[in-house]
Amino acid sequence: MHLPPPDADALDHSARLQALIRAEIADSGWMPFSRYMALALYAPGLGYYSGALQKFGSGGDFVTAPELSPLFGRCLATQLAELMHLSAPHLLEAGAGSGRLAADLLRELERIGRAPESYRILELSADLRERQRALIEREVPALAGRVEWLDGLPERFSGVVFGNELLDALPVERIRATAQGIEETGLVLDGGGQIAADWRAAPPALADAVRALGLPSGYETELGLAGRAWVAEWARRIDRGALLLIDYGFPQAEYYHPDRSTGTLMCHYRHHAHAEPMWMPGLCDITAHVDFTAVAQSAFDAGLSLAGYTSQASFLLNCGLPALLSDEPEPLARAKRNAEVNQLTSPAEMGELFKVICMTRGIAASLTGFARGDRSHTL
Repeated sequence: MHLPPPDADALDHSARLQALIRAEIADSGWMPFSRYMALALYAPGLGYYSGALQKFGSGGDFVTAPELSPLFGRCLATQLAELMHLSAPHLLEAGAGSGRLAADLLRELERIGRAPESYRILELSADLRERQRALIEREVPALAGRVEWLDGLPERFSGVVFGNELLDALPVERIRATAQGIEETGLVLDGGGQIAADWRAAPPALADAVRALGLPSGYETELGLAGRAWVAEWARRIDRGALLLIDYGFPQAEYYHPDRSTGTLMCHYRHHAHAEPMWMPGLCDITAHVDFTAVAQSAFDAGLSLAGYTSQASFLLNCGLPALLSDEPEPLARAKRNAEVNQLTSPAEMGELFKVICMTRGIAASLTGFARGDRSHTL
């Protein structure tokens, strides 16, 4: 792989995480891939998201939609304001990244007179919490006092829970169908004590879930059981309100299409994509696309209703993106915004791959973001 070389501090960071992983494998003899992914991303102080390395923006490993343009947050604010009006004036963002989306949303919601009474952030990383806090206090000081950070899910909640590029970073099972049955990949220690990948027969519950997909022999892919459980847990806790998620992925029939026979797992390091999740754990983001059919089914089974599912492009257009763009009077600034809009909505960029899904309880009204281009029938 032709990747930028990590510096000495980054190498030491990864080495400490690898030592932790090796010790756990040595105790059990085998580590499921989902457990490895959880440690690589979230091990306290060492995982990719819990460490202090820069992750977002041009100086990090990838750029998210909020980092790309403030228009993303302004459009999303339109839908969140509507949902709060239909439920309760409270927002909860799961995984707030740099805090850019939170700041943009609070600013826009205050501008339109729909600021939430509370804005909670569910964030496990102490480093990211401090970055989020500093950004919010600097850019929207009048509303900073309404922001609260949570260590875990609240017992009950009314309002809107939302997340942007969250589900793709939840641990997945890595599996394959063979002539002998269903296998899962995991990690072992090789003869030299180094971490290595291995395959073994999947446990019965996992094997049954994979067989239900009808995959042909030789097909390798992922199963997002942690994402399903996360959605179901929120569904049980929401009294009245919505769960709105934005991420890249497909309906199940497209996710497990015959042409996608090597899965969707991908890693990101300094704006380079690669497919080696065991390279420098703690320094790389590890992601898998989202099976939105499974997300919707998990929410439905736990008592939520599907309110809409569409592409990011359709959602942003429905939420007033053209009007926001025309509000920019300065030609150079408008040209910059045009370029941003192209990245957010073009089928060749984020517009088609990224989807928006919303599940609700106690809300019967049609939602603005899904007024045109709804694809719920594809799930």
